[in-house]
Amino acid sequence: MKATPFLMFQGDAAGALALYRAAFADFEELLLQEHPEGPQAGQVAMARIRVGGLEIMLYDSPPVHAFTFTPATSIFIECDDEAQLRALAETLGEGGGVMMPIGNYGFSSLFTWLADRFGVSWQLNLK
Repeated sequence: MKATPFLMFQGDAAGALALYRAAFADFEELLLQEHPEGPQAGQVAMARIRVGGLEIMLYDSPPVHAFTFTPATSIFIECDDEAQLRALAETLGEGGGVMMPIGNYGFSSLFTWLADRFGVSWQLNLK
């Protein structure tokens, strides 16, 4: 058995892939399939990536939904050093929102919680 986070976008999956490629030094694109024709031509039919050892699936949903991402579910990244955490926070946070700015919160000497510009929530923690 294997569990994999599955992120559903509304036409923004390619933009999210570009952001994650820019943010993560260890980004791996395992699969990218685009819709060849129709109203979704060029949008992501299915993608699989790996960041920080975690495989994530992404796609653009054909039907439009009234729901989107929520901070109640986030991807938790343990960073190797402060520079890595700050670089990830800067890249992922551009155009997004910050729930907890970079700081010492007692449970961690350096932590931040943010949403990227697509609404995906990320918690970045210094090991």
